Amino acid sequence: METGDVLHRGLWHVYGLSDAKQAVFPAVRAQLGVMAKGLAETRTAVDRSRLCRMTADLYQLVGELFFDANRYTDAAQCYTLAANAACTGGDRDLWACAMTRHAYVELYARRAHAAQPLLAAAFRIARRGDGTLSTRHWVAAVQAQAYAAVGDLNACDRALDEAEKVHALDGAHSHNGGWLRFDGSRLAEERGACYLQLGRPDLAEEALTAALAQPLSLRRRAAVLSDLAVLGAHRRDIDQIVHYAEQALGLADRSNSGFIGKKLDGLRGRLAPLMSDDRVSTLDHRIAALPRTAG
Repeated sequence: METGDVLHRGLWHVYGLSDAKQAVFPAVRAQLGVMAKGLAETRTAVDRSRLCRMTADLYQLVGELFFDANRYTDAAQCYTLAANAACTGGDRDLWACAMTRHAYVELYARRAHAAQPLLAAAFRIARRGDGTLSTRHWVAAVQAQAYAAVGDLNACDRALDEAEKVHALDGAHSHNGGWLRFDGSRLAEERGACYLQLGRPDLAEEALTAALAQPLSLRRRAAVLSDLAVLGAHRRDIDQIVHYAEQALGLADRSNSGFIGKKLDGLRGRLAPLMSDDRVSTLDHRIAALPRTAG
């Protein structure tokens, strides 16, 4: 089983580095079969608990793959299975992370009110977990997005301030690079996205510009570029829209990520008043042609 733990960390590592996330799926699916066989054959409570935790870890990764492909129902099912397995395995941080990922599904499906009770429960569970880990701070960062989605600026700011406390932790041991990857490095882009959703472009631009100056994965960079293009649409600045959206489209073409196509849909919804400009109408057509699910 130690070999299994190492393998799972390796799968998360490959997932994080890969531009085309779906390339990891065959290996993950094969390992799920190994976990199922192990659970069926285990004889001791200690081994069963360990296998449950490993299964919860793996189901979160499968959920991430479905989420990237915009297969939200499948992702939610995986996160539910992960939460149940983590609970059975007695790992509160693993359990809270699975619930937080489930809340992400609700947020991206524009059901913020459905995400809030999941996040409240995840925060309560995380507070009873390992205080040296960043779990509760990650939950707070996602809670900020839920508050932004319902227009509550004060609650959003409080949640972001709670998330910022992650910087007081020992960065080398506060996350594991797998099912818990939150180290605070994403807070600038998350703060910018929250302020953009709250209709505060003045606050959003500073955070998003700071985020773009950091080393980012392909998917995260595309998300920030999309938000900066939305900021341009808010100002009716066509040059800004085209500048950032073209870069995001280039990343979408490289990755075949359904997530990026979905993110750019948020820009399309703001282009209608500017469609008389040929550059904007061309941009709209290109976004419409992007895949919404990954292969």
